Amino acid sequence: MTGNVMAMVAIPWFVLVSTGSPSKTGLVAFFTFLPAVLAGFLGGTLVDRMGFRAMSVVSDVASGITMALIPLLHAVGGIELWQLIVLVFLGALLDGPGTTARSSLLPDLAEAASMELERATSINSGIQRGSTMAGAPLAGVLIAVFNPPTVLWINAATFGISALLVALFVQRPERVPQERESYLTELTVGLRFLSRDRLVRVIVIIVMVTNFLDGPVFAVYMPVYAQEVLGSAVALGLILGTFGGFALLGTLVFGLIGNRLPRRPAFIGAFIAVSLPFLVLATLPPLWVALLAVAVAGLAAGPINPLISTVAFERIPFEMRGRVVGAMTAGAFVAMPAGMLLGGYLVEWMGLGTTLLTVGACYVVLTTSLLLNQSLKVMEAERSHVGFVSPGSERSTP
Repeated sequence: MTGNVMAMVAIPWFVLVSTGSPSKTGLVAFFTFLPAVLAGFLGGTLVDRMGFRAMSVVSDVASGITMALIPLLHAVGGIELWQLIVLVFLGALLDGPGTTARSSLLPDLAEAASMELERATSINSGIQRGSTMAGAPLAGVLIAVFNPPTVLWINAATFGISALLVALFVQRPERVPQERESYLTELTVGLRFLSRDRLVRVIVIIVMVTNFLDGPVFAVYMPVYAQEVLGSAVALGLILGTFGGFALLGTLVFGLIGNRLPRRPAFIGAFIAVSLPFLVLATLPPLWVALLAVAVAGLAAGPINPLISTVAFERIPFEMRGRVVGAMTAGAFVAMPAGMLLGGYLVEWMGLGTTLLTVGACYVVLTTSLLLNQSLKVMEAERSHVGFVSPGSERSTP
């Protein structure tokens, strides 16, 4: 995750500096997130069939090789934009099933540790947030001292380290059913579960729309802001790192008290608080104000992913966990590539400040409307269940 965060800084900066085009930066970001949709939608069934641990290792090795080809081609004779797009696309496509597999392992790990699921999902989310906190500033420094390709070599190496860690230390036996139906049948069953579960479906729609709005922030808007207003890749790393650090803090706090909080108010309040800093960033403020704004956004964002994961894992049967988690990931990301692409063109057309103001206004309207959404009340009812569904247990589709 730390390597991927470093790549999230290095690749947009590399494209922006080499082409000077926010729209091309958005185009590359588009092909970075589009594979997450395809991998989530189609790869979840493969995760269930292959097993969580095996898929994690295979996915890391394949994605690491693909990522290493980017700096290799650049070193050999220069890399064309279309080649970069293809390799970014393949790297993200191959990385998706591994991400789904590691997420699907979480309830089993929580069970083995006799840990409440809220705390386990918070630890997992904290690792993600901590990676942003560490990886982004480190990438900014390495870009300033060396160059973006050096950062990408490091990213490729981190995939190898991840594969080794899982292969050597995740020894829990896989409990994959012996008899399997066809790939298409299993995919359909997973999608049918997602379509029938009202709460999970509503959450996916909420995240899909908010990802459409905020997806370009760190992939397009902040790189443009760092280059045009602040003139420094280090500043970009500091912004991303500050967001990650305070998101980590918010996640850890939720891990300590999340099981005692009312879920629906915490979920809605966090989303509303995340939307407000957009309006501050729209003024294109000095660095210290931008850091304060993203700190507030990060702190508020901390509880969101653990809440979503906890509710989802409480409702998804073990035998279709990979499929449903993958489909949820695909649904959450499906609009993000379009947001990346549109964001780059909006910046060129309206300017960065106007774009951020427009996006921020839409975000505030959307998140405050969640107060009227009755489906989210079911989040509280979930507390009547044991922390998660034990693998192999049966539960009818809600």
